[in-house]
Amino acid sequence: MFNLILFGPPGSGKGTQSENLIEKYGLIHLSTGDLLRKEIANQTKLGLEAKSFMDKGQLVPDAVVIGMIGSALDANPQAKGFLFDGFPRTVAQAEALDSLLIGKGSEIAIVLALEVDREELVARLLNRGKSSGRSDDTNEDVIRARLVEYENKTAPVAGYYAGFGKVVYVKGVGTIEEIFHSLSRQIEARQLA
Repeated sequence: MFNLILFGPPGSGKGTQSENLIEKYGLIHLSTGDLLRKEIANQTKLGLEAKSFMDKGQLVPDAVVIGMIGSALDANPQAKGFLFDGFPRTVAQAEALDSLLIGKGSEIAIVLALEVDREELVARLLNRGKSSGRSDDTNEDVIRARLVEYENKTAPVAGYYAGFGKVVYVKGVGTIEEIFHSLSRQIEARQLA
């Protein structure tokens, strides 16, 4: 099983590239937002637990999210691998994910970290805000605050995985095809290793 994390700040192109990678490599996309919505819609025990936190305006605890990821892994025993998108967001979540995967005889093979400079990210998000319907993409101050939050809480996840030699930084600027080619080259190098 080949598991990868597509990593990068808001506006780095993760969503676009995730779709391409899933299609090319036959991976299952694990987005925590999608998992939460599915578990809640199916009224599973984890979904109801998550909903109780969300209804109070609280973040869903890591243990609940990890439980949902575990359920998704168990529901797809024949999967070629999984692409984690938007998770882990903290080092604690990365450690919990690694423990879960090790318990299932697997691991993260590679973390592909998209690199895009801050001003390019701001421009991309403001542009996306014109058509996305997302209010957090229309205010430059909010965008800059999100990027600081990412740098403070999420960027250290790359450092965690770098300690295991699993992080590859990929230039996230260029055409969609150029970036996809760079990501694919890194995946294929790991798969053949």
